[in-house]
Amino acid sequence: QVQLVESGGGLVQAGDSLRLSCAASGRPFGSYAMGWFRQAPGKEREFVAAITSGGGRSYYADSVKGRFTVSRDNAKNTVYLQMGSLKPEDTAVYYCAADRTGWLISTGRHEYEYWGQGTQVTVSS
Repeated sequence: QVQLVESGGGLVQAGDSLRLSCAASGRPFGSYAMGWFRQAPGKEREFVAAITSGGGRSYYADSVKGRFTVSRDNAKNTVYLQMGSLKPEDTAVYYCAADRTGWLISTGRHEYEYWGQGTQVTVSS
C-alpha cells in the first residue's frame, strides 16, 4: 500500500507559477513510477505528466509541455509538479498517482494503483 497526499494548490493569476507536492508513505516510494493527472468540472480525468521510479525519464501531455516540470526526491518520498505560465484552462483538481511498474511511463489512469485525494488549482484570467 502507498498513501499519497498532495499539497500546494491554490488560487493564482494567469501567467503565475505554482509548485505542487505529493508526499508518499508506505511501500518503498522509489520503486514506483509517479504520475500527475487533473480533472476539471464536467470533464474526464486527464494525464498531465509522469516520471519513472528513478527519475531518469519523464513525459508530458502536449497541453503542458514546456510549461510544467515533474521531478522527484526519493530520499524525501516526494514528487513535485512545477507549473509555470499558468492559464485559466489549467484550472482543475490535480491528483498524483503511483504505478508499480516503475520503469514505465504510463498515461492511462487505469495503469495507476494508488491515488491521492487531490488539490485544487484555480487560475484566474
